[in-house]
Amino acid sequence: MSGRMAGAKLRWGILLAVTALMLTAAGVYAVGAYQRFEQSRTAAPSVGVTAGQPLPQAPFVLFRNTAAGQGYGNAATVPLADPKGERAVSEKACDRVYGTSAEVVCLKANRGLVTAFEATVLDRNWQQQRSWALPGIPSRTRISADGSLIATTVFVTGHSYSTSGFSTATEISRGTSNLGNLEDFALMVNGERLVAADRNIWGVTFVPGQEDSFYATAASSGRLWLVKGSLSGRTLTAVHDNVECPSISPDGTRIAFKKNDGGALGTHWKVAVLDLATGAETVLSEKRSVDDQIEWLDEDTLLYGLPDQAVEGDSNIWQLDIEPAAQPELFIAHAWSPSVVR
Repeated sequence: MSGRMAGAKLRWGILLAVTALMLTAAGVYAVGAYQRFEQSRTAAPSVGVTAGQPLPQAPFVLFRNTAAGQGYGNAATVPLADPKGERAVSEKACDRVYGTSAEVVCLKANRGLVTAFEATVLDRNWQQQRSWALPGIPSRTRISADGSLIATTVFVTGHSYSTSGFSTATEISRGTSNLGNLEDFALMVNGERLVAADRNIWGVTFVPGQEDSFYATAASSGRLWLVKGSLSGRTLTAVHDNVECPSISPDGTRIAFKKNDGGALGTHWKVAVLDLATGAETVLSEKRSVDDQIEWLDEDTLLYGLPDQAVEGDSNIWQLDIEPAAQPELFIAHAWSPSVVR
């Protein structure tokens, strides 16, 4: 008996030692990441910027500034007519942004030895109107055209959609009222309710002119669906297979999305467009893997962010015409999370 007890104590001792090492390593990483973030923010600006301005008059593009220097990681804008021109950089740090002409929703990590996550709604003068805690790492956000509805997606476990066993939490709020986690909505597939415990919902896009309707991605047991949601009915109904991170066109007739063609050996997301009336898919010419929720620049052009392969922590926004043979072009350098405001 004493031998078994000694063995148990030894195993517990090893477990505690390993746990302590993991916590120490996590603390060291957090400190290092925080220091790198602060160094990027305090360096001299590497692009032309102005500060302290309210949201410009529409049309404009809202985005996360990733240019090294003062204002790194902050929400910023450029005129839609001059996306490569001087950017107006706010003092609000955001990991993901989306907005209207009157307000901005900002998902952010409050970095430190213990990192917490938060959603904040800002008015056109960048003043905080309300905020709430997020249960995980910010991933996606959308706001309806009239500003009445806000959707957020966070990673609860894992760090990307390519991580095995990832879990998301996606919620929609109307004003100060939280309408709940979409995993609590009834998920209908082929006329039957799917109740599997491994359901995940992410990537909401609101339907123009329909305050009750939205689209999102649902996943369970290795399958993916584009689902149409009803807020009043608290339902999600599968309408098409294999659609990730949908984004509805301004006229409400098409969905831009990312489509995995990497197979079982890896993940590689192509850019594609779905015609909602016919169900026809068009896969576009972008050869790089696009892990983003695509934004519509206009009825014929898409925007999306890609990491800069040469600079860690930097990214760029690209544009792509929906014609199958069109080639991507740089839209805004040193930028992420585009939101077109008209």
